[in-house]
Amino acid sequence: MSIEACGSSLLLDLPNDILAIIGRSLSPRDICNLGLCCKGLNALAGSDKIWLTQCEIIGVVSSADLFEWRKAVSSFKALCRFLTSIQPLLGIWVHQNPELGNVVYVMPGFVSVVGCRIIPQELGPLGIEDGPVLWTPVFEVIGDDNGTPMLFLHGRDKDHDYMYPKYYDYMYPGSVKSIEKTCNVLLLEVEPIKEKIRGNSGHSKRSDHHIVVETSRKVCGSDNWIPKSQRFSEPSALQVPFSKLSFGDRRKLLEIVTSQVHLQLPDSASAPLFPCLRNDKDNFQKDLEILTERRAMLIKMHRLGGDCVDWKPDHDLPRLPSQIDLNEIKKVLDRSSGFRNSLNGDDTRTQCARRKTLMGYVKDYTRQMLRKSSSINGSRGTRKSSCTSSENKHAQLHDFLSSGDTIGLTLHALTMKLSSYRAWPNMHNNRFALYKLPIPVPTVGQDFAGLWGGTFGWPPGKPTEDKPGKALFFLVLSYYEQSPGQKILIATKILEGTHYVLHPNGSAMFIVKVNEPSVEPFPWDSGADSAPVAVKQSFSGEGIANGYGFRYPGSKPGSLFVLQDEMLAFLWKESRAVLTLQRLNLEDLLKKGERVPALPPINNFSYLTKSCSNVFAGFTNMTSVTSPRREELFEEVLQENSEVMKKRKRTRC
Repeated sequence: MSIEACGSSLLLDLPNDILAIIGRSLSPRDICNLGLCCKGLNALAGSDKIWLTQCEIIGVVSSADLFEWRKAVSSFKALCRFLTSIQPLLGIWVHQNPELGNVVYVMPGFVSVVGCRIIPQELGPLGIEDGPVLWTPVFEVIGDDNGTPMLFLHGRDKDHDYMYPKYYDYMYPGSVKSIEKTCNVLLLEVEPIKEKIRGNSGHSKRSDHHIVVETSRKVCGSDNWIPKSQRFSEPSALQVPFSKLSFGDRRKLLEIVTSQVHLQLPDSASAPLFPCLRNDKDNFQKDLEILTERRAMLIKMHRLGGDCVDWKPDHDLPRLPSQIDLNEIKKVLDRSSGFRNSLNGDDTRTQCARRKTLMGYVKDYTRQMLRKSSSINGSRGTRKSSCTSSENKHAQLHDFLSSGDTIGLTLHALTMKLSSYRAWPNMHNNRFALYKLPIPVPTVGQDFAGLWGGTFGWPPGKPTEDKPGKALFFLVLSYYEQSPGQKILIATKILEGTHYVLHPNGSAMFIVKVNEPSVEPFPWDSGADSAPVAVKQSFSGEGIANGYGFRYPGSKPGSLFVLQDEMLAFLWKESRAVLTLQRLNLEDLLKKGERVPALPPINNFSYLTKSCSNVFAGFTNMTSVTSPRREELFEEVLQENSEVMKKRKRTRC
């Protein structure tokens, strides 16, 4: 055999279909390494046929959608790069506050993924499958022509007319910092970025999408401590992590950046974020045309608009309409003297001493009550040690800002070690974060695992004369080994559509012993439309009930019935209350659902304030309300929330 007949030439002579089959056994990294061998294999490794196979393996969208997405990017290789990066974001993300429900479902859009919050609501007369489920956008991650992800945070804010405020839908551009393959926490952060290039005069040659803020060296801090080799490079290990800042500094930074980088899109409220169902062919093609134009506009605005705030001093840049003057920033900072002092980095100890002085008075008063006196010098020593401990606990804001010339919003998806209780993760209350909720897949022996939705009452999902709307519940059913040979099924509540929450998020609505059949009969012979009811299986268990308080509910005996059409019904034995469930396809529900306005951007991402009422909508039975009236009600709710936040800030001050 000659040299020409072996090696790479054998691969190049194979038909494209055979090469595609071989490509299924290779990873994207292997294909890239294969292209380094020779020119022939380099062309083969860059062919659309090979990378189409890789896109199908990832499985984010169907093969038909892949060809529609390919029209918007440069190659299937670029599309594979984007799909690989965003694939870990898909799924359900939650936060424990507010207690009524905070469920964000990330689903494919158009060369993008969209985070959609399910609004706590009551069902209309059409039920779950046919009724419009209400949702609001939280964020989008859009891929550009080369497959690079771009962040757009959604939010609603009012104009500067405080006499007659009007709310507008905005998008807040940013970047995607990193997405780990096994990420379980999604963080909204502010990241400092170092300019790569500087001119001869030492001024930054910024790209057109940066928003400029004139500041002084005192604000940014000296960067002499950074080595020259790293001074103009990307953020490195020397950068102070955003999570090391105090909660007040983190919130204020997010408020400043979102207040300056917002973009108002033309007809943004009516533009679709994802196409409708494929069975509606005419509307599907119309949606694709709109989405293509919308995506091109967003990419252009991201490149030319403001996704960063420039903190670099002494620049000779032309003033743009989006440029921010330092005086405007000072007006924001003056509202919080503590944040301004932390930003300047020169009055932190003074601020700490003032705060600890009040604590000193409390301690002195307590000691007097205990007939123990303390000297002035001792109290000073206590304040000093407490202040030092506080400084060591949190990083200084001026150190954070000094590691870059610009700051901007960023989405950071990372893997953290989290504990959980009954399939519900234990969360932090001071992080702007969403936590991924693993949804188990049904397998042999675990037939009922997965996401279910339902309502109380019989017939299932149908309103009655005394109750025209029924609260929508989302439950995640998971299997656990309680003991060897003893398996239990836990139904964890993640969404509740009542007016006022009865049980906190993560509560076990019922726990069923899979190995113990129930002897209780099902009390109804017919269901909706007088159709007969067939019970396939039944299991004994316990359902949630009033117990020792809101956080510690009790339980009462009940039974889980497996009905026809893959429907479940849990019946409480004493009260005869019944919770009926059916499997959900959230992607289809959202495509048939109805979009409603969002909260202000930071709260829209993660609402950290505990609440037992519906802060996302203000009222639950919105399916019977017309769109204009709904807009008015949302503006009223947002205005009330704004007034509440102002009162809380005054109280804290």
